[in-house]
Amino acid sequence: MTDPLTPSAALARKLDTLPDGPGVYLWKDASGTVIYVGKAKRLRGRVRSYFLGDHAESPKSRLLVRHIADVETIVVPDEVQSLLLENNLIKTYQPRFNVRLKDDKSYPSIAVTLKEPFPRVLVTRRMDIPGARYFGPYTDVTLMRRSLALIRRMFTVRSCPDDLPRERRERPCLDYHIGRCRAPCVGWQDQASYRAMIEEVIDFLGGRTVDVRSQVRDLMAAASERQDYERARELRDTLKWLDRADTPAAVEVTGTGDADVIGYARDGDDAVGVLLRIRDGRLIGREHRVLENVEEVPDAEVLGALLVRYYLPAEARADRVVLPLPPADLEELEALLPGVTVLVPQRGTAARWLELADQNARHLLESLRIESFETDERAEDPVYALGRDLGLSVVPRSLICVDISTNQGRDTVGSLVWFEAGRPKKAEYRKFRIQGVGQQDDFAAIHEVITRYLTRRREEGKPLPDLAVIDGGKGQLGAARAAADAVGMPELPIVSLAKREEEIFRVGRADGLRLPRRSPSLRLLQRARDEAHRFGVAYSRKRRSQRTITSELLDIPGVGPLKRTRLLERFGSLAAVRTASAAEIAAVPGFSTTLAERVLATLRSRT
Repeated sequence: MTDPLTPSAALARKLDTLPDGPGVYLWKDASGTVIYVGKAKRLRGRVRSYFLGDHAESPKSRLLVRHIADVETIVVPDEVQSLLLENNLIKTYQPRFNVRLKDDKSYPSIAVTLKEPFPRVLVTRRMDIPGARYFGPYTDVTLMRRSLALIRRMFTVRSCPDDLPRERRERPCLDYHIGRCRAPCVGWQDQASYRAMIEEVIDFLGGRTVDVRSQVRDLMAAASERQDYERARELRDTLKWLDRADTPAAVEVTGTGDADVIGYARDGDDAVGVLLRIRDGRLIGREHRVLENVEEVPDAEVLGALLVRYYLPAEARADRVVLPLPPADLEELEALLPGVTVLVPQRGTAARWLELADQNARHLLESLRIESFETDERAEDPVYALGRDLGLSVVPRSLICVDISTNQGRDTVGSLVWFEAGRPKKAEYRKFRIQGVGQQDDFAAIHEVITRYLTRRREEGKPLPDLAVIDGGKGQLGAARAAADAVGMPELPIVSLAKREEEIFRVGRADGLRLPRRSPSLRLLQRARDEAHRFGVAYSRKRRSQRTITSELLDIPGVGPLKRTRLLERFGSLAAVRTASAAEIAAVPGFSTTLAERVLATLRSRT
């Protein structure tokens, strides 16, 4: 068999002709799909390095190399250009093995459509409007709605979807007649005055509410003078809401000037980046983005990906950006952020801002993982998901999981648990005392358990499970498959689940299957595996206890097999017998006070 880390002859010839300058490379699989995009200062050395090691410490890299069938390279003038090109290509191809910046569709944002001659203010969960300026996402939807309602009341932003000024109406809509719009749709408001009003809206959404509060006070005073007390009370409540909305932002008044502070937290395959916008020494807003597929990626590269794909395209950046650690490609990023100072503080005000950003990131990551878990559980039945992910022809409504437990080669036992519709069915649990070579050989133990179990099911006329899961790797899977074939049941689907990487092995497949850690299929397999392990360990410990108490009591005169069994049933372990009183032992059927004292004297003399 060809070494999976050795390139094909055609690819090897292409690798020999690679340029040595900066550029971007695109790995492709056999179907021509782009599976990874990377950049390099020296293309030739970087691309060839993928085939120089065995990637034993990185299953993800090894899996990537196994899928590589072709490479395409693009030469650029310098490293800054390679950074930008890499970002654009990742957005275009969404490669399987790259860190992915997840579009946050969980929370809404407010978008100002600045590219339009007469911009609108919209609520959206997608950030795909060309030229729009976004505020949010808002985790507090009530706050967002109050902000939007205030904008509608204080500013005359149009609400119609018309393509202005190309489309014109003959007469204005209701918003004009109730004072909510100045009718640019019929040419009654020019573009310059409308744009000036939009700038005020942007200031308000950006946290600069002083002018808006002043306007509300003036309107409240005017309403009171004309004895419109209902309107004055409504404006008073609006002013109170503005004060409350601004108070949390003023909590962190611990410095001066403007800064963008980026916090960062990661767990497993996911990471969250948080952007705190500090203006005039005050926190005026928080935004966040989720990144996926980061499990084996260094922190510096994940942070670099967040900066390139999210922060670089952002508008209204501050003149300082505070980071938790130096990102990858720092020099190139600084070249792409002219006039912006990059700080990685260790103490002082900026460090306190950074600590706050990190706390927000950790909190959001935890809440998003819980939310995702609950959503996945509600959205999809794990039994159906498992059948789909494994490519089974029958939905695995019933499955068994087999585990082998041992104690340094002694007391080896097999445990088998049954899950029905994704839940344990303890009446179908089985345990096996391993005999012969299986005491020392895990593969032989698996073979013995599967053989005995399937033979017994057939003799009793009981149905077989839809799927058998083995705790282990390819070797354990092969032993189970051989046992099922030997007893004439080749149709039984069997897979194995390896603990180290939670990799699923299937018969006839060279590569293991690695499901996302939040996958309902993987969680179902893990629950079955953990339950089989718990059941097996408990049985193995009981066997060890039986062996120990039996051996210790063998040479005590007057204590035969029946009395040893009664002691075990009554006390459970040798330690419990040793600490019991003579009266407690004498209460066991067959034991006198004299025999009980003899048992205790013998056991205590051996401690």
